Amino acid sequence: MSAVPQFRRPAARRLLRPERRRFQRVKINVLGRFMLTNRNEYPCQVVNMSPGGVALMTPVTGNIGERVIAYLDHIGRIEGVITRYVEGGFAMTVNATERKRDKLASQLTWLANRHELDLPEDRRHDRIMPKDPYSQITLADGKELRCRIVDVSLSGAAVIVDQRPEIGTLVTLGRMRARVVRHFDEGVALEFAAVQSADVINNNL
Repeated sequence: MSAVPQFRRPAARRLLRPERRRFQRVKINVLGRFMLTNRNEYPCQVVNMSPGGVALMTPVTGNIGERVIAYLDHIGRIEGVITRYVEGGFAMTVNATERKRDKLASQLTWLANRHELDLPEDRRHDRIMPKDPYSQITLADGKELRCRIVDVSLSGAAVIVDQRPEIGTLVTLGRMRARVVRHFDEGVALEFAAVQSADVINNNL
């Protein structure tokens, strides 16, 4: 079992250079969506996060200093401003009270260690047979790709599709948010943003 990350706070509040952040960031794999000041929503994926900031992979980037509201799976709503650009997205602050930061620290510890703790949400799920094997994948730019489902579980699906989005691409399968995690000869494997129920899968494919 890996060591549980510890989040630290300095004795005094002050501006720090990026390599001397007030909080230790941890790598987590979380999907979500965010809204810029133009009020348009876009998908995103967390690269790393601390109780004081987060780096996101995004299809679009706003302006430095622009306000952002994000809704992240397992974490909830956060808000802050864009501080810098990173490869494939941007980093933003997380504006929160000390109580909220303590809660975020606990959530991040859980997310960073859930695989090592063998929590039930991360175990392999049984496969199910969808009522209709045909669906569509929607990309971040709105482009729709017709697909056929060959394998689906409560946590993901394998689909045959003519155009294979890159690994890591955020997509929507039917009405369920997902991420491309693997390519195979005729299609892609997808991981859902959250574990689904059989009824939700059949109703949203």
